[in-house]
Order: sequence, then C-alpha cells, then structure tokens
Amino acid sequence: MGRAGEGRLSSYTYRRYPYRRPAELDGQAERRPVVPVVIVGAGMAGPTLALSLAQRGIATVVLDEDDTVSLGSRSICQAKHSLEIWDRFGIAERMVEKGITWEQGEVYLRDKPIYRFNLQPEPEQKFPAFVNLQQYYVEEYLFERCLAEPLVDLRFRNKVVGVASRDDGVTVEVETPDGRYTLEADWLVACDGVRSPVRHMLGLPYPGEVFHDQFLIADIRLLSELPRERRFWFYPPFHPTNSVLLHRQADNVLRVDFQLGRDADAEEEKKSENVDRRLRQMFGPDARWEHEWTSVYTFTCRMMERFLHGRVIFAGDAAHVVSPFGARGGNGAIADVDNLAWKLALVLEGSAPANLLESYCSERRAASRENILNSTRSTDFITPKFAAARAFRDATLSLARDFPFARALINSGRLSVPTGHAGSALDTPDTDQDWRRGPTPGRAMVDAPVGGEGEGWLVDRMGPGFTLLTFAERGFAFERLPQRVTGLCVSGDGLARQRYDAQPGTSYLIRPDRYVAARWRRYDPAAVDAAVRRATGNG
Repeated sequence: MGRAGEGRLSSYTYRRYPYRRPAELDGQAERRPVVPVVIVGAGMAGPTLALSLAQRGIATVVLDEDDTVSLGSRSICQAKHSLEIWDRFGIAERMVEKGITWEQGEVYLRDKPIYRFNLQPEPEQKFPAFVNLQQYYVEEYLFERCLAEPLVDLRFRNKVVGVASRDDGVTVEVETPDGRYTLEADWLVACDGVRSPVRHMLGLPYPGEVFHDQFLIADIRLLSELPRERRFWFYPPFHPTNSVLLHRQADNVLRVDFQLGRDADAEEEKKSENVDRRLRQMFGPDARWEHEWTSVYTFTCRMMERFLHGRVIFAGDAAHVVSPFGARGGNGAIADVDNLAWKLALVLEGSAPANLLESYCSERRAASRENILNSTRSTDFITPKFAAARAFRDATLSLARDFPFARALINSGRLSVPTGHAGSALDTPDTDQDWRRGPTPGRAMVDAPVGGEGEGWLVDRMGPGFTLLTFAERGFAFERLPQRVTGLCVSGDGLARQRYDAQPGTSYLIRPDRYVAARWRRYDPAAVDAAVRRATGNG
C-alpha cells in the first residue's frame, strides 16, 4: 500500500526541502519593496510560471505550505506540448530519459484486442506525443531549476492565510513556523490546486458536475516483463463487469486503474488482500509485485466563471478541473501558465495594457470548456449512466474489430493535445483563401526538423518573444521587424514546408506561447506590425 505518512515509496524517497526564515519577519525596512508576482502553490504549474517569468526578467515569490513534492499517485502522462515548454528551462530531455516514451495504445474487448492507435500521426518532432513520468519527478526537476534561478524565491512551509486584492495590487498574509508576515505584490497567481485556499478566501464559486463512479488506483512494481504501451480493457475476464486501464511509468512502476462502480466500499477495496486478489486475477498466479501506492477516487468537472479577479489570477486546478481520462489536468495547467506568462510580463513592463490579461481568461476558459467536454465524453463512454447508453457502447465495441467507423466512436480517454482558441481577439484572421493545411490562427504551432540532417528543430528556433517564421531562400532580409519580434527564415524543401503549406514568402507570426497569431502568403511588414499590436492588446 502507499505509505504517504512515511514520506517514501519503494521506488522513490521524498526529499524535504529546507525552510528558510523570510527576511520580512525581521522588519529590516519600514516599507518593504513590492513583489512583482506572488505565486501560491508549488505543484507543476506554479514553478513553471515562475521560470517562464524569470526568462522574461520578472522576479517572483513562490509560496507553498509543504516542504516536499506531491505525495502519491497523481499526474503521469506528460504531453509533447508540456515537454516543449519545460525544454526552455533545460529539463525536458531529463524527463524523457527518466520516463517511458510511448506512442502506441491498444484497446481490448474482454481478452481480445480490438485495435491499436498511434498518438503521434506526424512523426519527426523533437519530443514524443507523451512521456509517462510520475508527477513527483516533474516537480523535483522544476524545484531544482527554481532553486538555481536568482529571480525565483521559492519558499517552503509558507502558508497563505489572507489575501486582499486592490485596484493597484494585492496584500498577502503568510504564516510560517517563525510567525506571520505580509507581502505586497503587483499580482498574485493562485496555482494552489482544486481546493484552492485563495479561491475560498475570496469567496469565489466553483460550479461544476460531480461524478460518483469510483476507481481504484494500484501503482505497483511488477517484478517481471512489463508492457510498454497503454492498454485499456472493456469487460476483461479478470474484471468482467467493468473496465481496466494500464500505464507503465518510470522505475518499472505500473499504474493499474480498476473501475469499481458507484456502490463499491472504498475502504474494503483499498485493503491489500483485496487489491492483491484483483492483481492476481489480472497477472496470473506466478506474478510478483511490490506495492507503491493504492487509493480509491471519484472526481468532478468544475470551472470558475472567471479566472481573473482584480489583481488575483487563477490557473490550473484552482481555476478548472477535469476527469482524469485523457491527461488533461496537469497538461492543461502547464498550458495555462504558458499562456499567462508572456502577457503578464508585458503588462508588468508597461508594454501592454492590463486588459491584455482578459485574453488569458477568455482563451483558457475556452480551452477548459474543450477539455471538460472531451473528458466528460470519455467518462460517459467508460461509465454509461443509462441502459441505452450502455447498449450503444456495447454495440460499438462489438463492431469495432471489423468496422473502422465504430473504432472512431470508442472513447477510452482521448488524450490531451494543445487546445485552440479560434476567434481570440488577439489573433488576426486569415485574409488569403488558398490555405490547404497548416496551423490556423489560434492553433498551436507544429514542430518539424529544419536545416540539414541533425541541425535541429523548429521549436528550438523560437525566441522568448514573437517569432516571424518566413519560408524563403537563403539571404532573405526582414524589413522593419517590430520590437520583440525575431525573424526566422526557413529555406529549402522539407517537412516544415509541408506542415505549414508554405510557398515562397509564406509567413507565420508565432506568439511567445508558440500559438499562431497570424499568417500570410506574402511577407508584409505593415501587416506584421498590425498583427503584433493586436496580439499585445495595443491594436
């Protein structure tokens, strides 16, 4: 069983990060300097935001009431888009090396495979579609990077107990082992999880839907040959009334997820003898394993009505939460802070109006709605609530082995991809009508190899600001590029040209979060300038 109280798993020893007495407790100055950004919560989102702001010269204070990484079994599927973000801090390749790379999945009906699927239909990108790596490793690597960054002040055992937002800033009251102190900040970003103390302090609602189906997580170290691909069973012989999901993780750990139903006794199901009985039926009489973590969970889908409340901004599970099917929770949180970081930096340095942050709210609420819709559809297929829904699911499963149309209807947790925000006020709509493919305004850019063999990847050529990607011959000269825009010329043929439907002169304006802001068939300096002003809220 999981041993959270002991602070270790059989494969992972939890490190306790040192508490340091905050300087604010010593009263060294009557008027302390205002912190540009206070971040509450040091899961995956908070440190990612702090590092993203540090790359733009913005100092942050990150407050967390704990002194270690997340306990137990949480997010494990880290998506390509998240890896591309973490790569900017130099830690993504470490994650890939430690984790389990997988692109294939398999769906079973009873004991027979129905079909296989590929998560990365477009190969030759720097990162795989997914890497399975436990959240505690992701947080560990982020913490190490934050502790080495002078612009990030990561404070453990600093619990936020009071928040007051004003028109010109936020007052934060913090409790420590040595007493309480107050911080003054220009902005506060709440990355403090689904129970968000900050949200409760401000009395903000969190509407949504509660799902009462129960699932058993059994994370084990299987001491025999391990499957590499994701597997999902409907009605398997070892669990004939429901479904089972299997993922391999780092350290030869397997996550086995048993659907239990609404009426299961959670305390009974968590007992080691009952968990072992299920695992024995699944893996056979000769299998051996060690327990890592066991829990029974239910879940909700919720979303705040606004993610921006005065000078307080909400991100990740504090703002929205989805079902675990599809790996949309953690990856959605990383996309939130990537969207927020560049906008908040521009506002803080005076290069954009504060209402630019309204686009964070509108774009990420649209993404959250899409994630909730997709995860709810997955949940409804995996746990049908009505007899007619179950009959539809069972008919779909019975047809899927022989008929491709039925496979498209199976939903065992369609996995996270970067969500779009078509129609955002920041994006310039297409004016040319002859586009056949390529990412449209409001969609994430697509990676591809660039240059000769081994010369690198398109994502590596993107700067911290805006990038104007133009397909032209070598020697092409950019005219009058706006401030904060880097010109990138891709010459020759190759996958990049195919993926961007490029002709000579085709140009894409890529935002700092690597979403397409605008595109044109011909490079036009005036059009680029107008698109940049629009994308920064200055249009």
